[in-house]
Amino acid sequence: MASASGPEGQPVHGGKVKGWASKVFRLHPEGVNWPRAVLFLDIALVPLVVFWAIGHEEYLLSALFGLLLAWLADPGGSFGHRASHVALFALIGAGLTALGFGIGGDAWGWLVLAAFAVTLVAGLAVAFGVRRFVTALLLNIWFILALSLAFGFHQHPRLTNYTWGQVLAWSGGAALWIAITFIGWLIRGREDRPQPIAELPGDTSPRKLTRPVIMFAVIRAVAIAGSVALAFGLNLSHGYWLPIATMVALKPSLEQSTLVAAQRLAGALIGAVAAALLLLIPTSEHGLRLFAVERGLEVVALVLLMHGVGIRLLNYALYCAAIAAGVLVLIDLPQPSDYAAEGYRVLWTFCGVGIGVLVMLLAGLLGKRTARHH
Repeated sequence: MASASGPEGQPVHGGKVKGWASKVFRLHPEGVNWPRAVLFLDIALVPLVVFWAIGHEEYLLSALFGLLLAWLADPGGSFGHRASHVALFALIGAGLTALGFGIGGDAWGWLVLAAFAVTLVAGLAVAFGVRRFVTALLLNIWFILALSLAFGFHQHPRLTNYTWGQVLAWSGGAALWIAITFIGWLIRGREDRPQPIAELPGDTSPRKLTRPVIMFAVIRAVAIAGSVALAFGLNLSHGYWLPIATMVALKPSLEQSTLVAAQRLAGALIGAVAAALLLLIPTSEHGLRLFAVERGLEVVALVLLMHGVGIRLLNYALYCAAIAAGVLVLIDLPQPSDYAAEGYRVLWTFCGVGIGVLVMLLAGLLGKRTARHH
């Protein structure tokens, strides 16, 4: 049977798929930054060893995200300027951590309302500049993770979790970054330093909240709230993978390109499948061997996060995959794992990505309408 071909005899559908895949996974070797990745691993080993020593690994993810997001939120400049901005960021993050872990065991309606409100405010933060918009999105991502982690803890009574402990862990991670910047400032002769993550936008000029931007922020907040309602309202097994996948797959802003959106989708799926396979390892282990395997997987998760930090500009899809895999392993590592659980994890990931696709289709229509209007 003859295959469909274009004017020059080339396959139409196969060529388009291969061309699109090559764009999604195109590598930019000049974008690799291993010194940055090694720096993250060196610093992240501090909370890992601390929580190993005190036997409370359930607080590790909060400390790691406090450290990583404080690093991303660092605006550069003089030490006083950097410390004050990171301290304010850490204070807001501590409040969101307290809210997320505080209501994690409450009625699912409160979780939906909180997810909608935080996501909407983060989306509208673009009015205060692109830099503050990105910072708000970082806090938005952490809040959804905190809600998911808290809900998982409450589903398993054998796991002890204290809100104040999570807040302290988050604050400790951010404080660790401030301490690192202080040491670096002294070593470099008290010089002003540029923004540590140069590829993040630094523009703080106010932006006008146009109708399409507001509509997209509302649509995005409804999508996140809807995924939270499905996961927690229906009490789905490992359902918190659904809002996490939705958050990863969604476009942060209306202006984001279709290519980057496709890379986020591909990264979310690859990361979820990789995490599910890793979480199969401790399925049949018990006792001391299970303890050793779980500690080993925590190190693997750190290495995945390290690679995500290092390959951010190599390929965005692979970056999303590494970050998603590392985070999902750390979230679900304390939970009982079996083959049925792995099936649920992957299923809810596909559902979350599906919600992201629908929202991106709506965003595409909104963008076309805006372009026609202009």
